[in-house]
Amino acid sequence: MSILPPSTNAGYQGHPAAPLFLLLAAILTLGPGLIHSFLPDGGAGVIAGLDMGDRRDLVISVFRWQGATQVAFGLAILAVALRYRSLTPLFLVLLMVERGLMALHGWVLSPPASGHHPPEHFGSLAGVALGGVFLVLALRRRPTGP
Repeated sequence: MSILPPSTNAGYQGHPAAPLFLLLAAILTLGPGLIHSFLPDGGAGVIAGLDMGDRRDLVISVFRWQGATQVAFGLAILAVALRYRSLTPLFLVLLMVERGLMALHGWVLSPPASGHHPPEHFGSLAGVALGGVFLVLALRRRPTGP
């Protein structure tokens, strides 16, 4: 018995570009996750431009927590993109839910008082749109031979 079950790639019938998009999404999730987890300020100041004031340790802790969830989700996305492609549609939906909620909070429910949006606010909007495009492709069955 091993940690990973056998690959399901042979059962995937959607467009091959959709798992490639998931591979890119995994990289774009793991990168910020590692930054939030290991950069001295979690990226709060040097990337997001936040004034952490007297709650610096709390802000950094929240960024590190976010980084931990991003690393875990990024590794799961990576596993689907490389080994379990039959789960591609499900993970595209999960990606769209995550990015959609992030965009909703960043732009509508709790936009930054300073008016400065960190890069992730823009990336979340793009992630929802691109996730939708690749979800349609993943759900389309490839034509079989002649």
